[in-house]
Amino acid sequence: MRQIFLDTETTGLSPESGDRIIEIGCVEMLNRRLSGNDLHFYVNPERPSCDDAVRVHGLSDEFLADKPLFASIADQLFEYVAGAEVIIHNAGFDIGFLNEELRRLQRPKFETFVASITDSLAIAREMFPGKSNSLDALCRRLEVDNANRNLHGALLDAGLLAEVYIRMTRGQDSLVIDDLCGPSTDSGHEEVDLSAFVLAVIEPSVEELAAHESVLMTLDKASGGKTVWRRAMA
Repeated sequence: MRQIFLDTETTGLSPESGDRIIEIGCVEMLNRRLSGNDLHFYVNPERPSCDDAVRVHGLSDEFLADKPLFASIADQLFEYVAGAEVIIHNAGFDIGFLNEELRRLQRPKFETFVASITDSLAIAREMFPGKSNSLDALCRRLEVDNANRNLHGALLDAGLLAEVYIRMTRGQDSLVIDDLCGPSTDSGHEEVDLSAFVLAVIEPSVEELAAHESVLMTLDKASGGKTVWRRAMA
């Protein structure tokens, strides 16, 4: 199972108004283990960042001026995510920016390059309804160390998201066994008639019966004669 945790930083909040991607960070996980095969780009957005955005990510226009354009890194990005489950916190935001960049290049939407997109914010809201489910809040709640997150950074945030996701999905969601509701018709397994089996019953020896009775008497004495099985026998 190949999963990619993806995050972006942008010049502002609205791709429809011309805001652009300035940073992309991707962290790869194979079978729920970090592989170390990460991907990271700074991108020249060809426009200035708004002041509020700079306060969040700290990337100045001067720093980004000599970075590659999105068009020059697009192929590498989409080869990297091809066929993977991509996990994004508040996926609608990042996907909106990625698709707007792709529209400018007259290329298919991001969804066509990947196997699926999972929004970790939706998972968090289901697990922790009514609580703050920002990445920082989840790090605190799930004891993920984010002490180095003074500013937002795409690769740093993608790595934190991977740790948060593992903690959110490490347990079994339900103890209900599907077979209790009846046999599954699409499990792919042949049904077995258990009535055809005869279970062996091993009778206890005299010594084992005596030892068992001794334990029961000890428990009965300790409870002052209030053990349930004695009352049931009476």
